[in-house]
Amino acid sequence: MSVWRNLSERTVYENRWIKVNMADVELPDGRHLDHTVLRLRPVAVATVVNEANEVLLLWRHRFITEAWGYELPSGGTGEGEDPAEAAAREFEEETGWRPGPMRLLLAVDPMPGISTSHHRVYWSDSAVKVAEVPEDDFESQRREWVPLETVPELIARGEVRSANAVAALLMLHQLRVR
Repeated sequence: MSVWRNLSERTVYENRWIKVNMADVELPDGRHLDHTVLRLRPVAVATVVNEANEVLLLWRHRFITEAWGYELPSGGTGEGEDPAEAAAREFEEETGWRPGPMRLLLAVDPMPGISTSHHRVYWSDSAVKVAEVPEDDFESQRREWVPLETVPELIARGEVRSANAVAALLMLHQLRVR
């Protein structure tokens, strides 16, 4: 089996969100190359599907890509924090709804060729509204219950751009829409 081997890494930049490293990588044929590695905290993602088969989504702008779109509440998992609890916490902070018991839907690595970013997506089939204005109201322009049956159309129109949201919503659509 041919594998790339990471012989060493050195940090070229670091803050509380990201560590940018340069790795000395040995290819299977013995050649070496410098490879950028982005080291990130794990990400917890959450959503709720209600009895009407609607999913609660955030409508927000991302300045980096200059794009508007639907996303799922998410955030970094704290040191030693249970990912399901982190997902529930982020969901409540960003939507004002407290989710019921969270179940793992899927785990994805959106950019495995360059990043250690690992996303665990959780979902619940119940939630209770606990705040008219979410604690992290700045995270989105609005929060909206969107019919799961419309997910493929939203994705096709480019209204869901985040890789973890696309994967999770398509999975929920497959599981819940008949």
